[in-house]
Amino acid sequence: MSVWAIGDIQGCNDALQQLLTKINFDATKDKLWLAGDLVNRGNNSLEVLEYLYSIKESVEIVLGNHDITLIAAYYGIKKSNPTIDPILQSPRAKELIEWLRKQKFLHVDYTLGYCMAHAGISPEFDLGMAICYARRIEEKLQSDHAKVWLEKMFKSGINRFNRDSSKIDIDRYIVSAFTRMRFCYKDHRLDFEQKGAPTDALREKGIKPWFECKNRKEIDLKIIFGHWSTLGFYQDEYVMALDTGCLWGGKLTAARIDLDEVEIVQVECEAAMEP
Repeated sequence: MSVWAIGDIQGCNDALQQLLTKINFDATKDKLWLAGDLVNRGNNSLEVLEYLYSIKESVEIVLGNHDITLIAAYYGIKKSNPTIDPILQSPRAKELIEWLRKQKFLHVDYTLGYCMAHAGISPEFDLGMAICYARRIEEKLQSDHAKVWLEKMFKSGINRFNRDSSKIDIDRYIVSAFTRMRFCYKDHRLDFEQKGAPTDALREKGIKPWFECKNRKEIDLKIIFGHWSTLGFYQDEYVMALDTGCLWGGKLTAARIDLDEVEIVQVECEAAMEP
């Protein structure tokens, strides 16, 4: 059995299938970890979901911001668009959305020594806190009141974790940290505006990638994340970034994580959009 982690697919089913062929993926014995943003922008979001649903016993998925937006569009909270319309118009829409609602915000594997969240883990959270808070919002998304709760998640929230905030503001922070985070300030406030690559100029202003933040709470497992196409593939002792801009004419990346030395495999993506 092999275990492969794959970055943001964003509806690019052709690239996904080419990558799976290249790594000789066998759904009867291998495992896929998917770092979120399965859908949106690419032209084959429905095909991506239908395929992943067909091998659902072989995948571990964490939800990304685009996946949350799809669920919100299904509930009528957010507007649809031409790339997710086929999902919402599909006879299987309810089945696929219900399955997507059951996915995680954080996946943890102590044996392999990895955990995975779409945007990463807040500098404010140790692993225990991250697990606890991920479960908290997973339960909300899976509840009978998911529509009401999700509608509140799209309103302005807080950029700094504060236990004294309202329950809704805390939920907004948790969702934003797991799905939208890139940069943070010295005091661990999150900056959701910056979308480019890290630069020395930003660092001089005190704006660093979340995983570079001083006094970030210790996470014993290596964190796999996506979400940050302008960062591209990045790996150090603590993190591994796998969003390599498939949708933007870049590549789709897989990392084999069950070996002593990580193996990286990539395919070119024909989809090309202007950032």
